[in-house]
Amino acid sequence: MASTLSTSTLVLLLLPHSNVNTITRICFLSPKNCSKQSLSSHVPTSFNGNAERRRFSHLSPKAASSSSPVVNSDFAEEPATKVKFQTSLSLPGCSSTLSLLGTGYREKVFAIIGVKVYAAGLYANQSVFTKLDAWSGLSSAELQKDSSLFDAIFQAPVEKSLNIVLVRDIDGKTFWDALDEAVSPRISSPTQVDESALSTFRSVFQGRPLKKGTSIFLTWLDTTNVLVCISPDGVPSSVDATIESSNVASALFDVFLGGNPVSPSLKSSASNGLAAALK
Repeated sequence: MASTLSTSTLVLLLLPHSNVNTITRICFLSPKNCSKQSLSSHVPTSFNGNAERRRFSHLSPKAASSSSPVVNSDFAEEPATKVKFQTSLSLPGCSSTLSLLGTGYREKVFAIIGVKVYAAGLYANQSVFTKLDAWSGLSSAELQKDSSLFDAIFQAPVEKSLNIVLVRDIDGKTFWDALDEAVSPRISSPTQVDESALSTFRSVFQGRPLKKGTSIFLTWLDTTNVLVCISPDGVPSSVDATIESSNVASALFDVFLGGNPVSPSLKSSASNGLAAALK
């Protein structure tokens, strides 16, 4: 998957507790101009599954730290944003329950103030582990550097989903513009199918206010079809749009888990979880 990235999209938002004339430029999706990020990672304590499936049994000594989230059987808290993610969930359009692999967040450091924009949780059907035996026994650091692992996860015929939870208000057009600026450069020669898919994607967000706490689910049914679901408060009850394009689906996955991810903490956390599961 391509890893090129265009000039970052900057989102203008008011800082909490600041004067109304005081604003900060928030790097919403592009990591190019973001610096001094404090990266956190998380690994769920366990997953339910059949005996033949891999499972997370405990936090490895390397992963466990004071920044590790509080995890119970139902929720895992992303430590930087305090956003809680269900450790398993059922989504519209999915044929099975998905399990949480890792969490992360997006932050822009402005002067000495870190402004967080969203938290994110990566989910997948547990059968994905049966497709990853080639990476068994590798460390989290090794997995994170191995792009072929995340390519294999994308290509695996299992359902995967990314849950983005906004930690501040934003309008839908701004969200889409930032996402499009990250996705479009990863499609070198867009076809008419790709353009139609992007137009459908765009229409979901146009004129739609996205309040703090809104969940946006991007669910890959396979390498061609992505479901978009938006919920103001938790798991959605319906699908807002189906994006049908292999190039768009691949580019979207690369935005978050490719070689130049927009949330390094999410990829790091997912690598921790995968390393624990593939021991």
